[in-house]
Amino acid sequence: MLAKRIMPCLDMNKGRVVKGIGFKHLQDTGDPAELAALYEEQGADELVLLDVAASREHRDTIIDVVRRTSDAVNIPFTVGGGVRSVKDVRRILLNGADKVTINTAAVLKPTLLSESSNSFGSQCIVSSIDVKRVYVQREINVNEKVILETGEGKCWWDTYIYGGTKSVGIDALKWAETVVKMGAGEIVASSLDFDGTKKGYDLEFLKELSERVSVPVIASSGAGNPKHMLEALTIGAADAALAASIFHYGNYTVKEVKEYLLENSILVRL
Repeated sequence: MLAKRIMPCLDMNKGRVVKGIGFKHLQDTGDPAELAALYEEQGADELVLLDVAASREHRDTIIDVVRRTSDAVNIPFTVGGGVRSVKDVRRILLNGADKVTINTAAVLKPTLLSESSNSFGSQCIVSSIDVKRVYVQREINVNEKVILETGEGKCWWDTYIYGGTKSVGIDALKWAETVVKMGAGEIVASSLDFDGTKKGYDLEFLKELSERVSVPVIASSGAGNPKHMLEALTIGAADAALAASIFHYGNYTVKEVKEYLLENSILVRL
């Protein structure tokens, strides 16, 4: 069995790490390179840096932050936000990132995933999928949407772009299957419903997603304690758990989370 990964997420805006709820009401939580070094010291397996406003502001990822983070840590890290071309992917990788994650541009131009994967290998191309539940009162065309029964009722999951600000009406589970076919080597699944709530991950979505795709799934959005991360890795069947608030605000360290997971029979690296 492969070890499960614990991955702090550094959402960035204007070169600073920020955190909010549902991708809104962002508050400054520190310098990305400094936090990256701290999390490596705590035992993080990987890091994710997302420039959350780059796509909707139609600007490039802040390369200076990528370079400073590369100088500060030795563990792998993924960078996303404002990636619109193979040239952008190359620039981020050349400045020290190990992987590049793409959301908005992939939805607008799906061939970007296959072009990037063919150029650099699927191992460094990640698909970020931001989702939101859409509850339904009646059955709709199952060929268009995957409807599941949840604790709150029947729903499907809509895909969002531009940092969680625009719905595109694409079923997220079907979209996930498409990005894998296009060459994505991993999927980061984030929920607008659960982000920043500290109430746990969207386990129903994660479980269905993990069963549908053959690549590693990284659970994102909603972690409030180590138990939530345990649930994502077991009930949700995710390969890695990503979290932000609980680390940025000092509620738990990466080491404390890993020790809890080990106590509950989850294989992790210490």
